[in-house]
Amino acid sequence: MWARFLNVSVDLIVTRLRKISRREGSGTRSSSDLSTAGMSSEIFVRGMLYLSLTVVGVPGNAAVILAFLLLLHQENRLLPADAIVLHLASVNLLVVGVRCLLETLASFSLASVFSDTGCKAVIFVYRTSRSLSIWLTFVLSAYQCLSIAPPGSHWASARALVARYLGWLFFFLWLLNTCMSSAAILFSFGKQNNSSLTNHGINVQFCYVRFPSKLSKDANGAAQVGRDVVPMALMTLASLTILVFLYKHSRQVKGLRSGRGGGGGGGGAEQRAAKAVVALVTLYVVLYGVDNGFWVYTLTVRQTMESSLISDLRIFFSSLYAALSPVVIIASNRKVNGRLRCAVQEKPVQERATSLSTM
Repeated sequence: MWARFLNVSVDLIVTRLRKISRREGSGTRSSSDLSTAGMSSEIFVRGMLYLSLTVVGVPGNAAVILAFLLLLHQENRLLPADAIVLHLASVNLLVVGVRCLLETLASFSLASVFSDTGCKAVIFVYRTSRSLSIWLTFVLSAYQCLSIAPPGSHWASARALVARYLGWLFFFLWLLNTCMSSAAILFSFGKQNNSSLTNHGINVQFCYVRFPSKLSKDANGAAQVGRDVVPMALMTLASLTILVFLYKHSRQVKGLRSGRGGGGGGGGAEQRAAKAVVALVTLYVVLYGVDNGFWVYTLTVRQTMESSLISDLRIFFSSLYAALSPVVIIASNRKVNGRLRCAVQEKPVQERATSLSTM
């Protein structure tokens, strides 16, 4: 399915580029034509970057979701950590599918979705799903940190409490992040209605986020930074706790092996999951740290920037986490890896059985 989509997209892009080259090759070009050609090349590069995120992120997150749905069908239940990862993959699919796919289509003029209503909907869904991705990564790291606590401790009781009310926790996170993203509905507009640059606005290529005053822009920006920094600090603390535990455990295992003269196996499912969570958190901190750095710079600029380069870099780095995280999950999670292998191996067997039955 996705291979067919990619082939169709490439064919449409090539056709579009041929039309542009024919226009540019006819006669001499004025300065306005040169600037238009420069903008076309910039938008082309932008479209290719978003296309790469779409091609990697959508199938990757869909594969993770499929693996956990197969697991749920076979075992009739999901462990709390698996439910969190399933929810995280679903939210990341929203990030890549809504923002990156639509930006790709608009960059190559394959679809026009960024009207006033389209801008409000896309930016609102993107900001909500993006922030949910951040908070769910924190919840995953915190739960994994509680999972390595010794049985009978207060932390083990807290883990059981989180597992019991996990559905309510998801509902609270959806409600919180939906409310905090409501400014996108109020202040987002299509670019055709923003021909003149104004103060206190943000250029997002096909849309403008136009705040009525500097105070509203700074307040909204500070709220978004706080919404990102708080879970970032907490998940970093949880990851450091996990790393300290893994270090102490490895030293204990080495001591036992040296005392027994070898043998004995360290590790286990909890430790493999802990290492995977640390990898996800590290990926998050790097990419979203860059994203927030660009966001803070955007808040310091008084007048709306003519170029959307800074906004594009922000969206690219934050969407890069949503696109790459399923790769980490598939590579490190044995349940996901096993279910996907079974699904791939069952298909040829079914096709062979079908061919034999028709003979």
